[in-house]
Amino acid sequence: MAVFGVDLGGTKLAVAVFRESGEILDRKVTPLAGRSGRDVGALIVKEIAELMDGGGQAGGNAGSQAGGRCRKDAGASNATFATFGGEQVTGIGISVPGIYRAARGTVWAPNIPGWDDYPLLDEVSRTVADNGIRVRIDSDRACYILGEAWLGAASGCSNAIFLAVGTGIGAGVLCDGRVIRGHGDIAGAVGWMSLNPDYREEYASCGYFEYHASGAGIVKSARDLLEMEPGMQSVLRSKKVSEISTQDVFEASEAGDPAAARVIGDALRCWGMAVANLVSTFNPEKIIFGGGVFGPAANYLDDIAAEAQKWAQPISMQQVRLEKSQLGGDAGLIGAGKLGLGEKLA
Repeated sequence: MAVFGVDLGGTKLAVAVFRESGEILDRKVTPLAGRSGRDVGALIVKEIAELMDGGGQAGGNAGSQAGGRCRKDAGASNATFATFGGEQVTGIGISVPGIYRAARGTVWAPNIPGWDDYPLLDEVSRTVADNGIRVRIDSDRACYILGEAWLGAASGCSNAIFLAVGTGIGAGVLCDGRVIRGHGDIAGAVGWMSLNPDYREEYASCGYFEYHASGAGIVKSARDLLEMEPGMQSVLRSKKVSEISTQDVFEASEAGDPAAARVIGDALRCWGMAVANLVSTFNPEKIIFGGGVFGPAANYLDDIAAEAQKWAQPISMQQVRLEKSQLGGDAGLIGAGKLGLGEKLA
């Protein structure tokens, strides 16, 4: 048995074929190249159809080893089904960067123009309807924790959290072996976690936590600090303010730069308080850190744990382990594969 995993990001689309064991038979990555609206939906359908119809070998050595192309075979009942490398394809899992509204089969993806309520389930299901292939869609944060629990750092866990810190911040929460989705499929939007009683209008669009401790938040905090304190010495001033990156801030902090150290210190406090809140609420076995910021911030897990210990329920804090993602940028893709197989983990 095989499934397709599809990981839609803000700038690229990754598609892979998985065996039930988790082995990747083939994979392909395609830039979105500025596509929006129905053009993104059409790209997803095209990449799936090409694998199903043998309309183009996906990249990588794994595909050629597996026999590569997908074909349709006739079963005993004359129904057709798709195979890949001799394995029957039974499902497609799709990870999307936003909210999947399961009741309607639609997607809200703020980084993709035109995807306010996009009917992705119907569009993909029409492509595979003749093959008896089930299609399942979920948020990227749900797929991150599914991937880590299947083949990564949360393997064997029934209660774990994936904290994704990149341009934004979100969390995939696994509780008693099931992903928590919430009443409106929005659970895990922890970027809106309030870690300070002083509200500012800037927090309305993304929340306090994300505003201050995401990758974009770290850069913005560094730029703001340099502008507000023009007399502060910093190696970051060697760059144009508009060109400062997250990596620049981390490197400057590690070199002892006072401005960068203050910004990273503020982010560490936010991450630690957020961990404390998650630990106290969910009592997880592990919190897995991923996304583009972890990355360079993975060296600070001990500091994050020390901050969290100040705030967290003490027994729960003793029981949790903080770890870096083992799957890195593939967490969402692998989670989508698990979604296609059926997400049961415990």
